[in-house]
Amino acid sequence: MSGILLFIIVLLLSFAVLLYFLRPTTTESAVEQHLAGIESDRSGFGEGSIVRQRSFSSNPMLNELLREFPGTRSTQRLIKQAGQTWQVGTLFLGSLLALLVGTWFASLFAPNLLLSALGGLVLAVSPFIYLYVARALRFKKFGDLLPEAVDLMSRGLRAGHATTAVLEMVGQEIADPIASEFRALHEEQVLGLTLRDAMMNLIERVPLDDVRFLTTAILLQRETGGNLAQILDKTAVVMRERARLRGQLRIYTAQGRITGWILCIMPFVMFGLLSLVNRKYESILFTDPTGLHMLYFGIIMMVIGVLIIRKVINVKV
Repeated sequence: MSGILLFIIVLLLSFAVLLYFLRPTTTESAVEQHLAGIESDRSGFGEGSIVRQRSFSSNPMLNELLREFPGTRSTQRLIKQAGQTWQVGTLFLGSLLALLVGTWFASLFAPNLLLSALGGLVLAVSPFIYLYVARALRFKKFGDLLPEAVDLMSRGLRAGHATTAVLEMVGQEIADPIASEFRALHEEQVLGLTLRDAMMNLIERVPLDDVRFLTTAILLQRETGGNLAQILDKTAVVMRERARLRGQLRIYTAQGRITGWILCIMPFVMFGLLSLVNRKYESILFTDPTGLHMLYFGIIMMVIGVLIIRKVINVKV
């Protein structure tokens, strides 16, 4: 079994190297896209589009394949929200290679195929876990800086600047990730997008409640009128109060979170330590049917326990 997996890994590595060296250059890709646009314009009036198409891979064949693959667009959105520049094709191929490598490596220690595949699956989803963690950290930093950005917008409006000007000011004065998102917001308006559509795109890129509050305040003021500076002052106060309440909740739920981490990590730590001391002592879990049943039951109960603890400590503000 391990020999077959090793052959598949080497085969995939060979194909990856070939795809890397045979991929078209940037100029060739631009020419190909231009020719494709001319061809679409010839097919009928109004069928051509000036909207930039999403690219999921630098390889044209893989890009077309991923365009029809379910979950591709949500994965690309996750990559953008995490602040990474990865391509979806690279992420999928890397996860597939990690699945095979992890399964082959786990088969050296666990002769059971199901447990080996489970080990490979854990390694395969690790890039996605990294993206989710990076997205959560980026959103947390965004939320911490957003009240400061709203205060800057309020001061700019009192100084006589227009709404679009203060949005550009935020992109220049506040640190990332606020700066990059508001620069993208301003560039979309410069290219002709309405403020409402640009703000909706901001919510899609940063789906936080505080961003929804800010968007609602700006759009409602443009439709109904009123003093936007005062509205933004009250919005900043609400954001700071929500941040203070979230901090208190993290203190109150710290014990539950620490318990969850210990319950997740400790069994694997003890298994590794006992395996280092006596390899044969743990091998019965993988060879005896009762041991395998205990492993499966333990993994299922661990997942259920983590979900219950997460449900208890995840308090919406």
